[in-house]
Amino acid sequence: MKFRYIKSILSAASLLLAVSVTSCIGDLDATPIDPNIVMTFDQASVFNKIYGTLGLTGQKGPDGSGDLDDIDEGTSSFYRMTWCANQLMTDEAIVNSWNDAGVATIADCSWSSSNEIVTGLYYRLTFDITLCNYFLEQTEGLTDDETTRQRAEVRFIRALNNYYLMDMFGNPPYCDKVSTEKPQQIQRADLFAKIEEELKEIGDDATATLAQPLQTTYGRVDRVAAWLLLARMYLNAEVYTGTPQWGKAKEYAQKVIGSGYKLAPVYKHLFMADNDGSNVNKARQEVILPILQDGVRTKSWGGSLFLIAGTHKSDTGMNPWGSKQGWGGPHCRQAMVAKFFPNVNDAPSVLEDQMVVAAKDDRALMCGVQRSTSTGDNMSFTDGFACAKFSNIRADNGLTSDTDNPDMDIPLLRMAEAYLIVAEASIRANNGVSTQETIDAMHEIRKRANAAESDSYTLTDIRDEWAREFWFEGRRRIDLIRFGDFGGHTDYNWDWKGGEKQGTEIKEFRNIYPIPANDINANTNLEQNPEY
Repeated sequence: MKFRYIKSILSAASLLLAVSVTSCIGDLDATPIDPNIVMTFDQASVFNKIYGTLGLTGQKGPDGSGDLDDIDEGTSSFYRMTWCANQLMTDEAIVNSWNDAGVATIADCSWSSSNEIVTGLYYRLTFDITLCNYFLEQTEGLTDDETTRQRAEVRFIRALNNYYLMDMFGNPPYCDKVSTEKPQQIQRADLFAKIEEELKEIGDDATATLAQPLQTTYGRVDRVAAWLLLARMYLNAEVYTGTPQWGKAKEYAQKVIGSGYKLAPVYKHLFMADNDGSNVNKARQEVILPILQDGVRTKSWGGSLFLIAGTHKSDTGMNPWGSKQGWGGPHCRQAMVAKFFPNVNDAPSVLEDQMVVAAKDDRALMCGVQRSTSTGDNMSFTDGFACAKFSNIRADNGLTSDTDNPDMDIPLLRMAEAYLIVAEASIRANNGVSTQETIDAMHEIRKRANAAESDSYTLTDIRDEWAREFWFEGRRRIDLIRFGDFGGHTDYNWDWKGGEKQGTEIKEFRNIYPIPANDINANTNLEQNPEY
């Protein structure tokens, strides 16, 4: 894999420094337009590029001068690939009508170390980390307030990418500087400790260089993002390190809850074109880290267009979704419908506005028109309910900037996660018995959804609540693994689990992905994950 020449972001000299190395990526090469020209590091442009890696794929958008070679540029998006790798094999989403490389074997849990999505995701994450390392090296020693703040934000984005490497690949190579040396492999627990240290250093009040809560520009990271990522890591600490840390998970989640962010009053507004704020839409008060999207200025096949167009298709009975794009891809497994209708035969064939009424839950934004709940033998787009959760329509009925490419920002980190972390960590710390903290946190989430409340909850209830609150938001695999309901023996089954219609066991080694064969072959410091 290589970085392409990035004319609009990095100078020729800077690019050579950034990419003519073997840090984290292996076989890199780049050719400057004119090697005789010596130019300077453009701090603002590289900083913006680092944020851009979360939602963009290259320099022209949506096609041309992609960041990564050997993969379709639209697929190479950070969000699209993390979404596919966390959703398509779970009890939420299914897809069979796409020919996108790598999708089929991800969906049926038969991927190998050469899978295009696995390989592309690995190189996307290491690409982004290398850009972060480059920025931090070039700004080392600068102490003005803006650079200090930028360095903290870049360290957070590096930690976020390392978090996904840790979660998905277990024991990846580790780099914290640009070097000509081939990187060493790091064990999962050791990487956990490094990410934890970085997030606490930039986010904890005593040492924080990130902005105070809600005291920075929308779209930029404040210290609450570090707290929420720490809370997520601690909630999954037993998976990553072998040692549970429920108390720390609850502690940092409670810091998030007390930070000043609030749940948006209307769930649906979180996923609409004006979720960055309007007179009607107050979603912005919940979103801690958005991936900024604009129909004119951030065109990409892998951002919110992927979510909106991927889950819609014309002539299939769906309400308008604000874009002329409709690809008819991921849709609901029957197990997802059952989260809102335990007896799936009770799920009506209606549009999403009527579906939420029938479900008595505002989060049941599914379309059942011209569809059955069953994913059937062919798993076509109308075999199973459609996801109508995401749209390029404004809550204030205003015009969007484009009729193809959406304005909907992707809420990558949002407040609701903190409440569910408190609910789960509290019950786990109490040996699976519901606590008042669990009840109170669940009530906050369910009250917003106009869903019935209970005076007691089980771990199964909480597992299912994660699905109801965050379905199709690119995280389900993580939660299923933590509950012991993904790879390995489990009593929890779903339709087409493991690639079989009635569901079958997923092998435990598939709880992590393989390191790409190309990197194993190029770097003798790396050892492949077991059974790949």
